[in-house]
Amino acid sequence: MIGDVIKHSFAVLFLAGLTLLAPLPPEPPPPQTAPSSSISFFAEPQPLDAPLAWKQLVGIYHYDDSKQDLIIGERNQHLFYQFGSMAPPVEITAKDDQVWLNGRDGRLHAFSVRRDSTGTVTELTHLAEHYSRADAGTNRYFHIGLKQPIKQLRSAALAAKPPAETGTFRTPDLIELTSLDPAFHLDIRYAQSNNFLSTPIYTQARAFLQRPAAEALLRVLHKLQPLAYGLIIHDAYRPWYVTKIFWDATPPADHMFVADPQKGSRHNRGCAVDLTLRDLVSGRPVEMPSLYDEMSPRSFPDFPGGTSLQRWHRDLLRRAMESEGFTVNEDEWWHFDYKDWKEYAIHNVPFENLSGVSTQR
Repeated sequence: MIGDVIKHSFAVLFLAGLTLLAPLPPEPPPPQTAPSSSISFFAEPQPLDAPLAWKQLVGIYHYDDSKQDLIIGERNQHLFYQFGSMAPPVEITAKDDQVWLNGRDGRLHAFSVRRDSTGTVTELTHLAEHYSRADAGTNRYFHIGLKQPIKQLRSAALAAKPPAETGTFRTPDLIELTSLDPAFHLDIRYAQSNNFLSTPIYTQARAFLQRPAAEALLRVLHKLQPLAYGLIIHDAYRPWYVTKIFWDATPPADHMFVADPQKGSRHNRGCAVDLTLRDLVSGRPVEMPSLYDEMSPRSFPDFPGGTSLQRWHRDLLRRAMESEGFTVNEDEWWHFDYKDWKEYAIHNVPFENLSGVSTQR
């Protein structure tokens, strides 16, 4: 019964102690100290940050037999919800420490809010019916369970061979990003355990790109620095065997988030980079609508949820990268491919066999 009500409902949601603010006038654009020749990446004024309690609520929730998930987000200091990414957003209003769903009969149905130990909302419940969070919430990183030991996956990947390619390719010229500018901040997740496999894959925390891509990324960094932003590099050139490990370890339902080793990855060609923005004032990464490597719709570069400030930073990163010939991946806001990626072959050289500056002069 409640399922039919939800599928055809307009929802009014509330969290205890929160009151929605009246629409605020637009803020003036942030001050820009970039030289006049620098491109401005601020398409609109920087929005205010949302309250912590709202950030703990926003996200994707799944109802047992519903084909469309419930998305809760924040926009211009107002909470909203929508069923699926294409539905129009509906503003949320507030009353008591419950979530209220307004059915087609005009009556309100109260859903209780369940939180985890961090305060993140994990479930919206009414009687036996409930919405469960379908994303990674506010955790520090996204992870999946390994069905095989990583040692076994690595052995199989190292024994395999990359797909044969035909055609003429440029001579590889992989250059280490920090040799161009130490201001590139490295947070190489696959050399740590805070990645989606929860175990180190790389033996060294290094980042390489083909020289034209590396020099383009350097220009992006220099455009962002006067605006008080830097770049945090999570991954760049990736040996092919690592792509095979990722594919073999990932459940088939989530293969859209990893490259098929039979086709190779643009990371394997040294022309893709995973990165995010760094706030140069605080030294911390900025908040984005999803976690890095999260396998959920929150990772899509056009996902409508999250908060206004998270989306604003996501779009700022995209505009900066596009200004130097990079294109965002359609499934991952953090993944950018350089325009000349087709001109380079798939590589399977481990970091240990790459020089510190360049593989070619």
